[in-house]
Amino acid sequence: MAITIKSAREIELMRESNKRIAEVHKAMEEMIKPGITTWEIDAFAEKIIRGMGCIPNFKNYHGYPASVCCSVNDEVVHGIPKKERVLQEGDIISLDAGLIYKGYHSDAARTHAVGKVAPEVLKLMEVTKQSFFEGIKYAMAGHHVYEISNAIDAYVSQFGYGIVYDLTGHGIGRELHEGPEIPNFKQRSKGPKLRTGMTLAIEPMITMGRPDVEWLDDDWTVVTEDGSWAAHYENTILITDGEPEILTLY
Repeated sequence: MAITIKSAREIELMRESNKRIAEVHKAMEEMIKPGITTWEIDAFAEKIIRGMGCIPNFKNYHGYPASVCCSVNDEVVHGIPKKERVLQEGDIISLDAGLIYKGYHSDAARTHAVGKVAPEVLKLMEVTKQSFFEGIKYAMAGHHVYEISNAIDAYVSQFGYGIVYDLTGHGIGRELHEGPEIPNFKQRSKGPKLRTGMTLAIEPMITMGRPDVEWLDDDWTVVTEDGSWAAHYENTILITDGEPEILTLY
Protein backbone atom coordinates (compact mmCIF):
# COMPACT_ATOMS: atom_id res chain seq x y z
CA MET A 1 0.00 0.00 0.00
CA ALA A 2 1.31 3.42 -0.96
CA ILE A 3 2.18 5.99 1.71
CA THR A 4 0.78 9.42 0.86
CA ILE A 5 1.80 12.86 2.11
CA LYS A 6 -1.15 15.22 2.26
CA SER A 7 -1.10 18.76 0.92
CA ALA A 8 -2.45 21.66 3.00
CA ARG A 9 -5.77 21.39 1.13
CA GLU A 10 -5.96 17.66 1.68
CA ILE A 11 -5.24 18.09 5.37
CA GLU A 12 -8.19 20.46 5.70
CA LEU A 13 -10.44 17.91 3.99
CA MET A 14 -9.14 15.18 6.30
CA ARG A 15 -9.84 17.39 9.31
CA GLU A 16 -13.40 17.95 8.15
CA SER A 17 -14.01 14.27 7.38
CA ASN A 18 -12.72 13.16 10.74
CA LYS A 19 -14.57 15.88 12.63
CA ARG A 20 -17.76 14.49 11.17
CA ILE A 21 -17.09 10.89 12.18
CA ALA A 22 -16.26 12.10 15.71
CA GLU A 23 -19.75 13.60 15.83
CA VAL A 24 -21.24 10.30 14.65
CA HIS A 25 -19.39 8.42 17.39
CA LYS A 26 -20.69 10.82 20.02
CA ALA A 27 -24.24 10.26 18.79
CA MET A 28 -23.80 6.48 18.83
CA GLU A 29 -22.38 6.58 22.35
CA GLU A 30 -25.54 8.23 23.58
CA MET A 31 -27.59 5.32 22.19
CA ILE A 32 -25.77 2.59 24.11
CA LYS A 33 -28.04 0.95 26.69
CA PRO A 34 -29.39 -2.51 27.51
CA GLY A 35 -32.12 -3.62 25.10
CA ILE A 36 -30.90 -1.83 21.97
CA THR A 37 -29.84 -3.89 18.95
CA THR A 38 -26.65 -3.53 16.96
CA TRP A 39 -28.84 -3.18 13.86
CA GLU A 40 -30.48 -0.07 15.36
CA ILE A 41 -27.08 1.48 16.08
CA ASP A 42 -25.93 0.87 12.52
CA ALA A 43 -29.11 2.25 10.95
CA PHE A 44 -28.95 5.35 13.15
CA ALA A 45 -25.32 6.03 12.29
CA GLU A 46 -25.86 5.58 8.55
CA LYS A 47 -28.74 8.05 8.65
CA ILE A 48 -26.53 10.65 10.35
CA ILE A 49 -23.64 10.10 7.94
CA ARG A 50 -25.82 10.44 4.86
CA GLY A 51 -27.58 13.41 6.42
CA MET A 52 -24.19 15.14 6.53
CA GLY A 53 -23.89 14.63 2.79
CA CYS A 54 -21.22 11.98 3.35
CA ILE A 55 -20.87 8.30 2.46
CA PRO A 56 -20.34 5.50 5.03
CA ASN A 57 -17.01 4.12 3.85
CA PHE A 58 -17.37 0.70 5.45
CA LYS A 59 -20.62 -0.16 3.66
CA ASN A 60 -19.93 -2.51 0.73
CA TYR A 61 -16.16 -2.22 1.33
CA HIS A 62 -14.97 -5.60 0.02
CA GLY A 63 -18.57 -6.72 0.56
CA TYR A 64 -19.04 -5.63 4.19
CA PRO A 65 -22.83 -5.28 4.57
CA ALA A 66 -23.13 -2.42 7.08
CA SER A 67 -21.94 1.09 7.92
CA VAL A 68 -20.66 0.34 11.42
CA CYS A 69 -18.72 -2.61 12.78
CA CYS A 70 -20.50 -3.60 16.01
CA SER A 71 -18.34 -6.06 17.96
CA VAL A 72 -19.66 -7.38 21.30
CA ASN A 73 -17.67 -8.94 24.14
CA ASP A 74 -15.34 -11.58 22.62
CA GLU A 75 -15.76 -10.09 19.13
CA VAL A 76 -12.60 -8.10 18.45
CA VAL A 77 -13.56 -6.27 15.24
CA HIS A 78 -15.82 -6.37 12.17
CA GLY A 79 -18.94 -7.63 13.95
CA ILE A 80 -21.93 -7.42 11.58
CA PRO A 81 -24.96 -5.55 12.98
CA LYS A 82 -28.05 -7.75 13.41
CA LYS A 83 -31.64 -7.21 14.45
CA GLU A 84 -31.41 -10.18 16.80
CA ARG A 85 -28.21 -9.00 18.53
CA VAL A 86 -29.60 -7.29 21.64
CA LEU A 87 -27.20 -5.62 24.05
CA GLN A 88 -27.39 -6.80 27.65
CA GLU A 89 -26.43 -5.18 30.94
CA GLY A 90 -22.71 -5.78 31.51
CA ASP A 91 -21.78 -6.24 27.84
CA ILE A 92 -19.18 -4.17 26.05
CA ILE A 93 -19.46 -3.11 22.44
CA SER A 94 -16.76 -1.83 20.11
CA LEU A 95 -18.04 0.53 17.43
CA ASP A 96 -15.78 1.11 14.43
CA ALA A 97 -16.96 3.54 11.75
CA GLY A 98 -15.79 5.97 9.12
CA LEU A 99 -17.08 8.12 6.31
CA ILE A 100 -16.05 9.81 3.06
CA TYR A 101 -16.20 13.61 2.85
CA LYS A 102 -15.33 15.12 -0.53
CA GLY A 103 -13.26 12.07 -1.41
CA TYR A 104 -11.38 11.79 1.90
CA HIS A 105 -11.79 9.05 4.49
CA SER A 106 -12.08 9.10 8.26
CA ASP A 107 -11.86 6.17 10.68
CA ALA A 108 -12.31 5.81 14.43
CA ALA A 109 -13.31 3.16 16.97
CA ARG A 110 -14.48 3.20 20.58
CA THR A 111 -15.39 0.49 23.08
CA HIS A 112 -18.38 1.27 25.31
CA ALA A 113 -19.81 -0.30 28.44
CA VAL A 114 -23.45 -1.36 28.31
CA GLY A 115 -24.74 -0.31 31.69
CA LYS A 116 -22.46 -1.34 34.56
CA VAL A 117 -19.61 -3.68 33.63
CA ALA A 118 -17.25 -5.74 35.79
CA PRO A 119 -14.21 -3.84 37.14
CA GLU A 120 -11.77 -6.08 35.26
CA VAL A 121 -13.58 -5.32 31.98
CA LEU A 122 -13.50 -1.61 32.69
CA LYS A 123 -9.75 -1.92 33.28
CA LEU A 124 -9.31 -3.59 29.88
CA MET A 125 -11.13 -0.69 28.22
CA GLU A 126 -9.04 1.91 30.05
CA VAL A 127 -5.73 0.22 29.21
CA THR A 128 -6.69 -0.17 25.56
CA LYS A 129 -7.53 3.51 25.29
CA GLN A 130 -4.42 4.64 27.14
CA SER A 131 -2.20 2.43 24.97
CA PHE A 132 -3.19 4.57 21.99
CA PHE A 133 -1.98 7.68 23.78
CA GLU A 134 1.24 5.93 24.82
CA GLY A 135 1.86 5.04 21.17
CA ILE A 136 1.31 8.49 19.73
CA LYS A 137 3.96 9.99 22.00
CA TYR A 138 6.27 8.84 19.20
CA ALA A 139 4.03 9.82 16.28
CA MET A 140 6.11 12.76 15.16
CA ALA A 141 8.07 13.58 12.03
CA GLY A 142 11.50 11.97 12.11
CA HIS A 143 10.43 9.02 14.24
CA HIS A 144 9.65 5.57 12.83
CA VAL A 145 6.56 3.35 12.87
CA TYR A 146 8.25 0.80 15.16
CA GLU A 147 8.45 3.37 17.96
CA ILE A 148 4.65 3.65 18.02
CA SER A 149 4.27 -0.14 17.97
CA ASN A 150 6.84 -0.73 20.70
CA ALA A 151 5.32 1.89 23.00
CA ILE A 152 1.87 0.32 22.72
CA ASP A 153 3.30 -3.14 23.39
CA ALA A 154 5.38 -1.99 26.37
CA TYR A 155 2.36 -0.37 28.01
CA VAL A 156 -0.14 -3.19 27.39
CA SER A 157 2.18 -6.07 28.22
CA GLN A 158 2.68 -4.96 31.81
CA PHE A 159 -1.01 -5.76 32.44
CA GLY A 160 -0.76 -9.28 31.02
CA TYR A 161 -3.24 -8.65 28.22
CA GLY A 162 -3.07 -10.09 24.72
CA ILE A 163 -2.21 -7.88 21.76
CA VAL A 164 -3.86 -9.00 18.53
CA TYR A 165 -1.20 -9.76 15.90
CA ASP A 166 -3.44 -10.46 12.92
CA LEU A 167 -4.75 -6.89 12.53
CA THR A 168 -2.97 -3.54 12.44
CA GLY A 169 -3.46 0.18 12.06
CA HIS A 170 -2.87 1.84 8.70
CA GLY A 171 -2.43 4.98 6.70
CA ILE A 172 -5.60 6.71 5.49
CA GLY A 173 -6.55 9.44 3.01
CA ARG A 174 -8.20 9.15 -0.38
CA GLU A 175 -8.24 5.43 0.36
CA LEU A 176 -9.53 3.86 3.57
CA HIS A 177 -6.43 1.70 3.84
CA GLU A 178 -3.11 3.19 2.74
CA GLY A 179 0.45 2.53 3.84
CA PRO A 180 2.09 2.12 6.23
CA GLU A 181 0.80 -0.75 8.33
CA ILE A 182 1.06 0.11 12.03
CA PRO A 183 1.29 -2.98 14.27
CA ASN A 184 0.35 -2.73 17.94
CA PHE A 185 3.09 -5.16 19.01
CA LYS A 186 6.88 -4.95 19.31
CA GLN A 187 8.79 -4.68 16.03
CA ARG A 188 12.41 -5.47 15.19
CA SER A 189 12.60 -3.44 11.98
CA LYS A 190 12.18 0.32 12.16
CA GLY A 191 9.54 0.53 9.47
CA PRO A 192 8.94 3.72 7.49
CA LYS A 193 10.07 7.08 8.80
CA LEU A 194 7.18 9.38 9.77
CA ARG A 195 6.87 12.56 7.75
CA THR A 196 4.84 15.73 8.19
CA GLY A 197 1.56 15.40 6.32
CA MET A 198 1.02 11.68 6.87
CA THR A 199 -2.41 10.72 8.20
CA LEU A 200 -2.58 7.48 10.17
CA ALA A 201 -5.29 5.38 11.81
CA ILE A 202 -3.76 3.93 14.97
CA GLU A 203 -5.93 1.28 16.61
CA PRO A 204 -4.89 -0.97 19.50
CA MET A 205 -6.96 -4.19 19.71
CA ILE A 206 -6.42 -5.81 23.11
CA THR A 207 -7.77 -8.99 24.71
CA MET A 208 -8.12 -10.10 28.32
CA GLY A 209 -6.58 -13.46 27.42
CA ARG A 210 -4.48 -14.81 24.61
CA PRO A 211 -3.89 -12.73 21.44
CA ASP A 212 -5.04 -15.47 19.04
CA VAL A 213 -8.12 -14.74 16.94
CA GLU A 214 -10.27 -16.49 14.37
CA TRP A 215 -12.84 -15.48 11.75
CA LEU A 216 -16.46 -16.63 12.02
CA ASP A 217 -18.31 -18.25 9.14
CA ASP A 218 -19.65 -14.85 8.03
CA ASP A 219 -16.05 -14.16 6.87
CA TRP A 220 -15.99 -10.85 8.74
CA THR A 221 -16.42 -11.16 12.49
CA VAL A 222 -13.09 -11.62 14.27
CA VAL A 223 -13.34 -13.28 17.70
CA THR A 224 -10.82 -14.35 20.32
CA GLU A 225 -9.98 -18.05 20.14
CA ASP A 226 -10.16 -18.44 23.91
CA GLY A 227 -13.45 -16.54 24.32
CA SER A 228 -11.86 -13.74 26.32
CA TRP A 229 -13.29 -10.26 25.88
CA ALA A 230 -11.60 -7.63 23.75
CA ALA A 231 -11.48 -3.84 23.43
CA HIS A 232 -10.65 -1.57 20.50
CA TYR A 233 -9.70 2.11 20.44
CA GLU A 234 -8.81 4.05 17.30
CA ASN A 235 -8.22 7.60 16.16
CA THR A 236 -7.02 9.10 12.90
CA ILE A 237 -4.04 11.39 13.49
CA LEU A 238 -1.99 13.87 11.47
CA ILE A 239 1.80 13.77 11.68
CA THR A 240 3.32 17.22 12.28
CA ASP A 241 6.75 18.56 13.20
CA GLY A 242 5.64 18.50 16.83
CA GLU A 243 2.94 16.58 18.65
CA PRO A 244 0.47 14.73 16.42
CA GLU A 245 -2.95 16.22 15.79
CA ILE A 246 -5.77 13.84 16.72
CA LEU A 247 -8.43 14.40 14.08
CA THR A 248 -11.23 12.21 15.48
CA LEU A 249 -11.61 13.51 19.04
CA TYR A 250 -15.04 15.02 19.66
